[in-house]
Parts: sequence; C-alpha cells; structure tokens
Amino acid sequence: MNWIPLDSEEQIQNIKLQDKPSIIFKHSTRCHISNMSLKFFEKEWQENNQVNLYFLDIIANRNVSNLVAEAFHVHHESPQAIVIKNGECILDASHQDISAVELAEILATN
Repeated sequence: MNWIPLDSEEQIQNIKLQDKPSIIFKHSTRCHISNMSLKFFEKEWQENNQVNLYFLDIIANRNVSNLVAEAFHVHHESPQAIVIKNGECILDASHQDISAVELAEILATN
C-alpha cells in the first residue's frame, strides 16, 4: 500500500488544491478497532494511481487531525476515512462503515 504520511498543515492545503482525489485515513495506534479497520481497508483496497492515500496517525499528529476536521468540515472520529475530491469532502465514514470497495465506487461515480 502506498500511504503518504499526513503530518503537516501544508499538506492539508495541498490536498485541497490537487486535481487527483484523496482519501485520508485517520488512525489511532492505541485502538484495536482502528487497527482492525485499517487491516480490512488495506486488504480490500485495489491499487489505484488515480487516488492519493494519506495516512494520519492521530496520536502522533493530533494538531493535524484537528485541522483536517476543520478544513473539511467533518466531525473527528477514529478510525475515519475522508474522501476529498475537488478540495471538498464528498464522504466520511468511520468504524465499521469504512469500506475500501465502497469508497472506490463513490470516487468512480462522482
């Protein structure tokens, strides 16, 4: 999996400006539910060069996590997958609602 670590405020602004859609996966290294969601996501995801995948460790980067919630107008959750297209959040899912297959379908139809 080609995760891009999300650990700076500048990256959030870059995500907003990118032509390519992005998925931000917010992960807590202290939570077994988050660990399970991450494993399922990685198992389901079909490599797609048309999507940037960002990995946000919310324990190590709490400030960035808060900025993501603010910038994309989503309520903070963990685990959480946030789909960004044209600088806007088009979907956010958390916990058992995170499905790599469904996220890929949403990106393909929007």
